[in-house]
Amino acid sequence: MNDSNKPLDYRAAGVDIDAGNALVEKIKPAVKATMRREVLTGLGGFGSLVELPQGYRNPVLVSGTDGVGTKLLLANKFGDYSGIGIDLVAMCANDILVQGAEPLFFLDYFACGKLDLEQASEVITSIAEGCRQAGCALVGGETAEMPGVYDPGEFDLAGFVVGVAERDGLIDGSNARAGDWLIGLASSGPHSNGYSLIRKILERSQAQTDMEFGTVTLAQALLAPTTIYVPHILPLLNKLPIHGMAHITGGGLMENITRVLPENLGIDIDQSSWQKPAIFNWLQREGQIAELEMLRTFNCGIGYVLIVPEHSIDEWQSHLPLECWPIGQVKQTTGSQRIRFI
Repeated sequence: MNDSNKPLDYRAAGVDIDAGNALVEKIKPAVKATMRREVLTGLGGFGSLVELPQGYRNPVLVSGTDGVGTKLLLANKFGDYSGIGIDLVAMCANDILVQGAEPLFFLDYFACGKLDLEQASEVITSIAEGCRQAGCALVGGETAEMPGVYDPGEFDLAGFVVGVAERDGLIDGSNARAGDWLIGLASSGPHSNGYSLIRKILERSQAQTDMEFGTVTLAQALLAPTTIYVPHILPLLNKLPIHGMAHITGGGLMENITRVLPENLGIDIDQSSWQKPAIFNWLQREGQIAELEMLRTFNCGIGYVLIVPEHSIDEWQSHLPLECWPIGQVKQTTGSQRIRFI
């Protein structure tokens, strides 16, 4: 019998059902470690059941979705997937934190050309670690083998988070006033934004990614997982005055802060108020990137911003466990220029 007459099965077409089942068994311990008391089902069902937490008077569900962009390509290149799942959770959980929401549960979508059990396990274990840090349960997800769409070894990630907040505790920036201060929280590096430009810089510079870069290698500095700000900020929201928050993602410092402010308000940012981490100086130098381009592409060392009344700056700084700085002020504005770097 020649090959054209052999019976076909799904594995011959590039999809291994047994490998998918083995992955579920392999990741169960990591997933189980993320469970919350509100989760009513385990892995394996068609849907996940989660009840609302106790203690909310008028709960509102807040949802978000995101990916990690082309940072995946660097993780693949360096063979290090230990932080990429943390990135995925952070990009979603930090976004809904902006509105004051507590992340409740998370789902992931992992699509690949051919399922590599060890690779997928490392990625999903990393997602579980991100969920543990954010305090949300990894209640399910989808693993899809799609030969022809992705080459073997290639994969893509998406994440979905649902959180909960009190309706009267929602934070939308509408309470911001001229004279409020911006407190910038340190980032761990580029987080998950600007990696198409980063890869172009690596290509042009031909840098050795195993070269020493402070206490780590260049590769490790570029793959540092996104900081999850939820456990540091959420417990303080009912204790300290807050007028708004911004997650500094795509668009950098140029675009994200003004997104949460009323149109009649702008901001002044003092760039001398924090020290830009070395990785950004290296990227700017090697890529010959203009300062304005840096500010609209990268977080430049500020991963999250709080908008607070002036009288509360010291109190916020004394309670925040992360490195932070007062980086600027909210100003009245009448024109289209809503942000000024000093």
